[in-house]
Amino acid sequence: MTGSEVVIATLMRQRGGSGLQSHVRTFDEYLRDSARPVSIVSPFEARSPFVLPVFAGRLGIRPVSRPAAVWWHQYWHAHYLKAALRTRLAARPDAVIYAQCPISAGVALQVRRTQPVVMVAHFNISQADEWADEGEIPRDGRLFGAIRQFEERVLSGLDGIVYVSEFTKAGLENRIPALRDLPSAVIPNAVSRTAGAVDRAEPLADLITVGRLDSRKNHRYLLEILAAAAARGHRYTLSVVGDGADRQALEARAAELGLAGQVSFLGYQPDARALMRRHQVYCHTSTTESFGIVLAEAMSEGLPVLAAAVGGVPEVVRPGVDGLFWPLDDAGAAARVLIGLMEDPARRATLAAAARARSAAEFSAAAAGERLLAFLEHTGIRPARSIV
Repeated sequence: MTGSEVVIATLMRQRGGSGLQSHVRTFDEYLRDSARPVSIVSPFEARSPFVLPVFAGRLGIRPVSRPAAVWWHQYWHAHYLKAALRTRLAARPDAVIYAQCPISAGVALQVRRTQPVVMVAHFNISQADEWADEGEIPRDGRLFGAIRQFEERVLSGLDGIVYVSEFTKAGLENRIPALRDLPSAVIPNAVSRTAGAVDRAEPLADLITVGRLDSRKNHRYLLEILAAAAARGHRYTLSVVGDGADRQALEARAAELGLAGQVSFLGYQPDARALMRRHQVYCHTSTTESFGIVLAEAMSEGLPVLAAAVGGVPEVVRPGVDGLFWPLDDAGAAARVLIGLMEDPARRATLAAAARARSAAEFSAAAAGERLLAFLEHTGIRPARSIV
C-alpha cells in the first residue's frame, strides 16, 4: 500500500480530550506532514440530517435504562459509520483502514472490498469492562457478554493489530489467544507538537492532573494525598482539569478535607497542555491505564510525573529518571513521595529535563508515526483476511 491512502475509521469526532482522539489527531498530523494521503471517517460524515438527533436520543434513554443507552450508542454509531465508510472506500481499493475501536473495526470488515483492516487497541481488557467500570452496564448482564463476544469475533478477523503497550498486548492475547497469530506491533501513543515554548512566568498552581472525573481516575485519592501532605505542614496547590460525574462529590470532599483554597476544579479545557506549563509536577492516581497518553504529554511539557506503577504506566514513566511512583493504598506514604520531590528543586529540574528528552525521542509524532505507518504498509501488502 506504499503511497496509498490511510483511512482512519473512528466513532468519535476529531476534536476532544480523550486519548483516542489525541491518537487520531497526532497520526493524522504525521501523515499530512509526510505528504501521505489520509482521511478520517466518523459517523458524523454520514449524509443524513438525522445523525445528531438520533445520537441525542441516548440522553433520553439513559435515565430509564443505562444498558439500553449503551446499546443505542453503539448501534447507531455503527450504522452511520457504515454509510460514511462505504462511500469513502468505494473509489479507494488500495487504501488501508486503521480502525480505532472494535465497533469501527467491525464496520470496516463489513464494508471493505479488498482493503486490509488494522485496529489499534486503546482499551485494557474489553470495552465491556470499561462500560461496567463506569456503571453503565452490569458485569453479569447480557450486553456485557454480547460486547465481549463481538470483540472476540471482530479482533480475530483483523488483518493486523496495534497495541499501545506491552501491558495491553498481554491482556488481550491472554483473553483472545487467536490474537497471538495475528500480525501485531506495540507502538506507544504519540504526542503532537507543542503549541509553543515552555513558559513558566505565570504559575497557576504547584500540581496539575488531567482526566475524566470518574472513579477509575481516582481523583478522590489524590485529595487524600494533598490532605496528608498538609497535615505534615506542606500545603501544595492543585489544578484539576477535566469534568465528569464525580465532580460535585470531589468538590465536596476537597472542602471536607480543608483543601478548598488549595484545589481548583477547572473543568474541561481545550488546551490542557498549555496549562501544564504553568505547573511544576504532574500527578496521576488512576487505578489502571492501557498507556496513559496524558503522562507523555506532561513529560513533553517538561513536567516530572508522579503516578502508580499500574497497567502500561511503567512503559511511559521511568522511576527516578523522569518521574516517581507512589502507592495507591497509602496516602501518607504517597504524601512523603510528593513532599520529597516538591522540596527538592534540583531533582525536579533533573527529572523534568529527562522527561522532555524522552518524550521527544520516543513519544513524538515523528517517532511513533514512522513506526505505525511502516506497520500499516507491511500489513497492506498481505492478502486481506475475511471475518469469521
